[in-house]
Amino acid sequence: MGALAELAGDEKNGDGSRTFVFINEGHTLGNALKTIIARYPEVDFCGYTIPHPTEQKLHFRIQSHRERAIDLLKRGLEDLEALCDHTIETFEKEMNTFNATVVEIN
Repeated sequence: MGALAELAGDEKNGDGSRTFVFINEGHTLGNALKTIIARYPEVDFCGYTIPHPTEQKLHFRIQSHRERAIDLLKRGLEDLEALCDHTIETFEKEMNTFNATVVEIN
C-alpha cells in the first residue's frame, strides 16, 4: 500500500468529516473499503474519487456525526484485512480439499 495523508483544509469540518488521500491506490481499494465503511450505522456518508486518471491518487471521504473519521477509517481497514484473511483461508482450504480429491481419483 502507498502513503496516506489528509486533504488540506478539511479540518474545519470537525473530526467526523475527513477526506483521506491514498497514494498509489485506485478503485480496487476504494470500492472494497467504501463497501465496508458505508455499512457502519454511525457513518452518514462514505465515498471515493480518483481525481485524475493519470495520477495514482485515491480521495476517500468519510462523514460521521458520532465518531472520528480517522477511527472509522482504521476500523474499515482492519475489517477489510480480516475479510481478506478469511477469503485466503477459505480458498486454501478448498484448494487442499480439491487437490486431495484429484489425487484419490488418479
